[in-house]
Amino acid sequence: MHRVPRHESKCAAFHGHRYTADITCAAPELDDRGRVIDFGVIKQLVGAWIDERWDHTAILMRGDEDPACVAVAESNARHGRPVYWMEGHPTAENVAAELARVASELLAPRGVEVVHVRVWETPNGWADWSR
Repeated sequence: MHRVPRHESKCAAFHGHRYTADITCAAPELDDRGRVIDFGVIKQLVGAWIDERWDHTAILMRGDEDPACVAVAESNARHGRPVYWMEGHPTAENVAAELARVASELLAPRGVEVVHVRVWETPNGWADWSR
């Protein structure tokens, strides 16, 4: 769930999406099996981060003055789920950039660079981030 404060249309209201993300990685050279990184490692590292912080919760803007944000955070806390507070509006563009930042931090120790992230909000609506 998220909302975009000051949005000109219906996205100013709280609503949800069926997010999907594509992450493109690169490395200076392929490993001894001919790959940048095993997909399972990406799922283990980045997927676990997403499950822990973004799945079944709300992605909200820090400083959003809607009193419902506090109520959502308190309700989620009672149910053992966090609210993910973003520094900017939780648009698909900013969510893609945040995922790129996090995935880069998680994969860099493996010698892998994140070069592109696409976040799908809906089957026909997405935002791209590129290094």
